[in-house]
Amino acid sequence: MRNNDGFNLQEIENLKNEIPGGQSYLMIDSDDNSEDYKNFHFIGEYEGKQVVFDAAIYTLRLQHSSEVHELAEHRVAQKYPEYQSISYEEDENGDIAPLGDKEEEIGLYLTEVMDELEEEEAVKVVEHVDVDPNIDFGIGLDVGLHVDTVSHEVIEKFIADYNSGSLKLDATHYSFQFDPMD
Repeated sequence: MRNNDGFNLQEIENLKNEIPGGQSYLMIDSDDNSEDYKNFHFIGEYEGKQVVFDAAIYTLRLQHSSEVHELAEHRVAQKYPEYQSISYEEDENGDIAPLGDKEEEIGLYLTEVMDELEEEEAVKVVEHVDVDPNIDFGIGLDVGLHVDTVSHEVIEKFIADYNSGSLKLDATHYSFQFDPMD
């Protein structure tokens, strides 16, 4: 087995010392962190050994939105083989420059396809915990939960339930509609 410092007792002690009082995890400083997504480290057990878990928790709504967008991009690429992805550029004032006619057409089609996929409920997501023992540091956890936001309380409950072996995942398959008022 390759060397993974996430199992190193000194690294585990270091993390214990870095975790702020009153919580059981250390947030990883990342621009990706939001109300819908959090990346953090916590200590638990894997195959009988203490380890650092590198966890990402996100809402099912975020996962659904991401999967709808990915599927829509695939369909757009089938209709427009030249499609890579629309990149928005800023003008000299920092405003987003208008798209060209072809990009505008592709963007409208992408929106139509996304709306269709949502209306048809073509994409369904379910709560899950995917374990990845092959990351460079510790054990990776990819977690999708049916919560409105990924709050401190959601993270603490997840860690307590995961570490105690009492985590119960909802097996319901969910589909979401984009609300333009959000």
